[in-house]
Amino acid sequence: MTAPEKSYVAEPSSDIKSPSEPTGSGSSPRKRLKTKDESRTANLNDKGIFVLEADVAEDKGSRPTMEDAWVVLHDAALESAGDLRCAHFAIYDGHGGRLAAEYAQKHLHKNVLSAGLPRELLDVKCAKKAILAGFQSVDEALLQESAAGGWQDGATAVCVWVLGQTVFVANIGDAKAVVARSYAADGSHCDSSGSNSLKAIVLTREHKAIYPQERARIQKAGGSVSSNGRLQGRLEVSRAFGDRQFKKVGVIATPDVHSFDLTERDQFIILACDGLWGVFGPSDAVDFVQKLLKEGLPVREVCRRLVREAVRERLCKDNCTAIVIVFKKQ
Repeated sequence: MTAPEKSYVAEPSSDIKSPSEPTGSGSSPRKRLKTKDESRTANLNDKGIFVLEADVAEDKGSRPTMEDAWVVLHDAALESAGDLRCAHFAIYDGHGGRLAAEYAQKHLHKNVLSAGLPRELLDVKCAKKAILAGFQSVDEALLQESAAGGWQDGATAVCVWVLGQTVFVANIGDAKAVVARSYAADGSHCDSSGSNSLKAIVLTREHKAIYPQERARIQKAGGSVSSNGRLQGRLEVSRAFGDRQFKKVGVIATPDVHSFDLTERDQFIILACDGLWGVFGPSDAVDFVQKLLKEGLPVREVCRRLVREAVRERLCKDNCTAIVIVFKKQ
């Protein structure tokens, strides 16, 4: 569903959280990973052909608690230093609680690095294999921890790794990534009609029980999909971390993993949970972000206004988290 566009752009309010502010619900601070680089800017490769700027904003909407978690790492090498530039961004959308989202937030990237994410020379097959292995190991460990702790939380995920000039996107569930791509090879934003716009290209595929391919897989595993499209009549998504009670009836944590090489046409990527995409269509969100960037607003402010528009103006009821990653050629 694409929400109608609005000309009004709301000013940010104190309840739209950004990385430098205390965030979360209850008395405990929000857990999140962020880069130590306070400039929030990083070269994408050794030669500095592209530079990225990225930031995040969140709002719990009308929900009583915030169950999303996120990661913004401009320098994501951690202890695995190498010649290949590595940046990582992720949103984990929890359901039934926030424990699964927080577990994935803490462990996924480390597990992907440990599984052999390339750090010297880019190997696309090796990178995808490491991402798949990282997802699997996190889910296996999470299921053990949830069984020991007696909890059944789940979490969808959308993740981006930038290795050199190559972008890897992985997702499970209904969180989504969209790239804004210019029509012209030189990066100009005008299409054939002269309109100053960008193409919105969805980089992820939703995993919902109602979709034929997912339904067939669930039924083969012994599960069922109700008339309202929910697994066992309860869960809308068909892939997620955790959800221990549904793992034997078709819920898996195997992501779709795609990659593409950055060019001058690629302007920015929006990562967001389903709360934002429920009130913003992909093209609508790209146009909204493009307008604010053209006004010269910093990426942090763009994120805040995007989330505020979703929650305060378009009345998103769900938790809402968005990351915007802007690519610039030096």
